Amino acid sequence: MSVKLPLPFSKNRSNELLAFNRLLDIMDDLRAKCPWDMKQTFESLRHLTIEETYELSDAILENDLQEIKKELGDIMLHLVFYAKIGSETEDFDITEVLNGICEKLINRHPHIYGDVKVENEEDVKRNWEQLKLKEGNKSVLGGVPKSLPALVKAMRIQEKARGVGFDWEEKAQVWAKVEEEMQEFKEHFNAETQETIDKEKAEGEFGDVLFSLVNYARFIDINPETALERTNKKFIHRFQYLENKAAEMGKKLSEMTLAEMDIFWEEAKRL
Repeated sequence: MSVKLPLPFSKNRSNELLAFNRLLDIMDDLRAKCPWDMKQTFESLRHLTIEETYELSDAILENDLQEIKKELGDIMLHLVFYAKIGSETEDFDITEVLNGICEKLINRHPHIYGDVKVENEEDVKRNWEQLKLKEGNKSVLGGVPKSLPALVKAMRIQEKARGVGFDWEEKAQVWAKVEEEMQEFKEHFNAETQETIDKEKAEGEFGDVLFSLVNYARFIDINPETALERTNKKFIHRFQYLENKAAEMGKKLSEMTLAEMDIFWEEAKRL
C-alpha cells in the first residue's frame, strides 16, 4: 500500500509550534523548580485529569467557547505533564507520544493515506475496527475502558459491535426490543401494589431496559449521555428556581406543599 504524506504546514503552523514549545519549556521549569509539580506522579495526576475532562465536558454542553478554550489548555498541560514524567524514567517522551499517534492515524485511515476506497462514515468505522483486530486486539470490545461510566460504556459497546456488522437492521426492531424489556421488567412487580417480587431479577431487567434505550437512542442519532446530562442540568435549574422562590417567601421547601412547589416549578418550565 502506498502511503501519501500528510498535507504541508499551514501558514500559522510556526506560531502553533512556538506555543507548544513554550509549554514544553514551562513544564521543564515547573518540574525542576516547583515543589508541587516535582512531587507529581502518573497516579497523583490521574484523578485531576479525570476532573479536567469533566470540566471540558460541562463547557461543551454549556456551549461556552471561552471555557472550552481554557479547559483544553488544562488538559494539554496534563498530557505534556505525563510525557515529561515518562521522559524522566526513559520510558517515552513527547516526541514518541506524538509520532505514535501520527503513525496510528495514518495506519487507521488507509482511505486517506492509502488506496482503500470508502463510501461513507460506516465504511470508515468498519475499517477502523478491522484494523484494530489486525494490530493484535483479541476482541472488538477490548478497547472499551472498564472504568467508563455505565451509560457511556453501553453506547461504546454498541458502537463497536455495530462496526463489525452486529446490529439491528431497522429502528422499529430496536423499539420493539425496548417494549419487550419493559414488559419483562414489569413482570417482576406486583401489578396491584407495584412491590418488587424479586429485586435481583428486577435490577437485571432494569439494566436491560436501559441498555435497549441506549440502543434506540443510537439508532435515532441521540447521544444518551448528553441527553441525560442536559436533563440533569434542566432539573437543577428548575429546582434552584424553586428554592429561590421559597426563600423569597421566607419558607423552607420542607414547609411548602407539593401544590405550592408545583406552581413555581411550572414557572421555571415556562422560563
